[in-house]
Amino acid sequence: MAIKIGITGGIGSGKSIICQLFKLLGAPVFEADVWAKELVNSHEKIKTGLIDWYGSDIYTQNGTIDRKKLAGIIFTNEIELQKVNNLIHPVVREEFQNWAEKQISPYVIHEAAILFESGFYKMMDQTILVTAPEEMRIERVSTRDGSDAKEVRERIQKQWSDDKKRPLATFEIRNDNKTLLIPQIIKIDKQLKEYGKIW
Repeated sequence: MAIKIGITGGIGSGKSIICQLFKLLGAPVFEADVWAKELVNSHEKIKTGLIDWYGSDIYTQNGTIDRKKLAGIIFTNEIELQKVNNLIHPVVREEFQNWAEKQISPYVIHEAAILFESGFYKMMDQTILVTAPEEMRIERVSTRDGSDAKEVRERIQKQWSDDKKRPLATFEIRNDNKTLLIPQIIKIDKQLKEYGKIW
């Protein structure tokens, strides 16, 4: 079975780009946030839980989650956020395990924004942390989302710092527009494939 590699990074670090480059090298990538968005609309356990807590109008008439309504609940209340995460994360983990078992590759990548915070890194064989200077991250997110710098900075401050994540990471990729990305990724890819041979 393929070894499992977790990849994460703070908002604006560019972990999605890194994942695209790993895909070009043939690594299957499981994007946890994308799967979570799908599962919220399709998984009965999640749907039942959310309706029980917040009422049937948490879903729109066409059966998809009312993202604005849910965001209004969880982003202003830490307890509700934790409750929803505790409902969704175990389902995403189960889907990842099922998905990983079907892949034919020396390693698979699990990309998640809160890989360390959620404790899911403990189920990985190795981990990759993508980092970038804070001002660069703020500029990237502001350009991408049209958010103002103050709002982005507040979102960054709610996440674990790179210094807190670093001791839990096997590898670090610097995405700072100075350090070349491709050589960093090729070096890690080579090491992971070697590691996979002895696994």
